[in-house]
Amino acid sequence: MGRVIGPVAQRVWQRRLASTKEPLLATKANPNRLLVTLSCVWPLSWFKLRLDGNSKHRSPWPDDSTMSCFLSLERGKFWFPAQVYNREHGHVGFMLSCYDAELCYDCNTDTFHARYPPHGRRTIVIEEGVQWDRVRTPPVDTLAHELHVSDCLHDLQPGDHVEIQWRRNKEFPYGWWYGNVGHLESCNGNEHYCRCKTSDTLVLEFNQYAHGSRWRRAVINRKDHREEGNETDGFYGGMRKLHDKDEISKWKQLWPPGILE
Repeated sequence: MGRVIGPVAQRVWQRRLASTKEPLLATKANPNRLLVTLSCVWPLSWFKLRLDGNSKHRSPWPDDSTMSCFLSLERGKFWFPAQVYNREHGHVGFMLSCYDAELCYDCNTDTFHARYPPHGRRTIVIEEGVQWDRVRTPPVDTLAHELHVSDCLHDLQPGDHVEIQWRRNKEFPYGWWYGNVGHLESCNGNEHYCRCKTSDTLVLEFNQYAHGSRWRRAVINRKDHREEGNETDGFYGGMRKLHDKDEISKWKQLWPPGILE
């Protein structure tokens, strides 16, 4: 299981500690359940060192803060920021996307409750039963309503794997959507003659959608890209190139069973 508690969640916990008057550690705890929780949400190597009493390895938090955090996690008292793949139980409108949410652990089901921020006319949406494999730590510090500053545009070429911000309209938060860099319509895809990498026009392909679907392709300006789009097709924001094989593999595992329209 991957790490779900990232730096942003740690900062949220520290702010909570600074503002609360409650004792850090409760007097009653379930050691067995706590050990399971620790081993799931924190790197196993760190956890083993803590159990072995290795004094050379220090936690990024004080001991009482660390234990208090995990107790609060286990008891469902700490909502922490993370991101959820395929939100709202894999709703077709969110396939191959990842959205910011606040999560709370449910020890009875070993899953999470996800609380998505309101957008447009929709109130807060709460999804229950979110499995561990649908949760990730935000890979960048960009907030859901902020435009991510892209630093990879000039390096992108056909075949690259990317995530790009997209939102339905400017009242909505961004989600991160998986796609690939494609070829220009004027290019036949022959690598010996392809000049797509040097063009100021960048083509993105979302191959989970059928050919002819308006969601299948998007064209953005590589040279001076900011938020681009309209109220019909939505707005495309910043982009990040995926280098990590595990990240790319994760998206492929989430691929829908059928082509989307």
